[in-house]
Amino acid sequence: MSETLDLFLELARLRTPPGEERAAADVVSRYLRDLALDVHEDGAGAVVGGDTGNLLARLPATDGAGGVPIVLCAHLDTVPPEGSIEPVLEDGVVRNAAGTILGADNKSAVASMLVAVATILRENRPHAGIELLFTPKEEVGLLGAFAFDHARLEAKLGYVYDQAAPVGQVILGAPTQRSLHVRYHGRPAHAGMVPEEGRSAIAAAARAIADLRLGRLDEQTTANVGTIAGGTARNIVPEWCSFEAEARSHDERVLADLVQEMLDSITFAAQATDCEVETRIEENYKGYRFRRDDVPVRLVDAALRRVGVEPSYALTGGGADANVFNARGLPCVNVANGMAEIHTPDEHVAVVDLDRMVDVTLALVEEARTASLS
Repeated sequence: MSETLDLFLELARLRTPPGEERAAADVVSRYLRDLALDVHEDGAGAVVGGDTGNLLARLPATDGAGGVPIVLCAHLDTVPPEGSIEPVLEDGVVRNAAGTILGADNKSAVASMLVAVATILRENRPHAGIELLFTPKEEVGLLGAFAFDHARLEAKLGYVYDQAAPVGQVILGAPTQRSLHVRYHGRPAHAGMVPEEGRSAIAAAARAIADLRLGRLDEQTTANVGTIAGGTARNIVPEWCSFEAEARSHDERVLADLVQEMLDSITFAAQATDCEVETRIEENYKGYRFRRDDVPVRLVDAALRRVGVEPSYALTGGGADANVFNARGLPCVNVANGMAEIHTPDEHVAVVDLDRMVDVTLALVEEARTASLS
């Protein structure tokens, strides 16, 4: 059994939904301290409503090393599992035998990063400085990364391994996401005796949702309504109804127009049904875009080629901790690590990809050692 597989299996067995990452954090902290590294945990857990803060460990640059210091980041939480987690190895692939998620998102990245750092220390490999950052509550809005004080980092470039795609894919851009919180207020009435006196908040919400353009709107833009709740009993015209929607786009102007269009539909539905409506808009994270000749992209391109992997490039429709780093001025690239069918009972990762990402990390550290920011 490979060292990376062994560590991944230990992490995967742990149930760590957002806000309950303590068990994984303890494994990671123990592993790093066994390497004689100091681990600093901030107070983000209290800020974001969880039991775990951000974990930061640092390897100072080796004597005489030039280059560019980097930070490697992965998140400790998973989407909530709907049952137990029993990782099994079948034909070189790790799956969950218990019919829920595996947690390869993002524990496969955690394992590969840790084993790579252990290899660097064990073999006394020179490097330009490496920081490891492990965040909580990524799956519910990148909350750990948002709560982290980025001024603590010495790194000039960052990398996360948080894209479910074959090893070799490099993400050049991610969208901006805005969420809409909508609450309709109608008038309650007995549905059988005096329904004409009522004003149905559910009918208002239904009309609004029916008018919204949802799904993939173009190559760079999506919209969705994810939750809806309202009413108190089947024989009462519902007074309240709320729903949660979102919009994402790689184009800020398109996103602004789409959100306004959604608000217009929501307002019109309230007027048409004689209800009141409250709306609140939040920007969950900002998008970013890299060029292929940008330094952090060039470094990971060279690292992949160094280990015999042909790079490919893509845009993603999802957010990751990289969005937070980039918004705060630290260039950070999201790199696919081979995990597949994440957030589903069919989630899996191949052992060869766990080990390959160790090699990619070692090559990336070597590229950074000889790199400059120009």
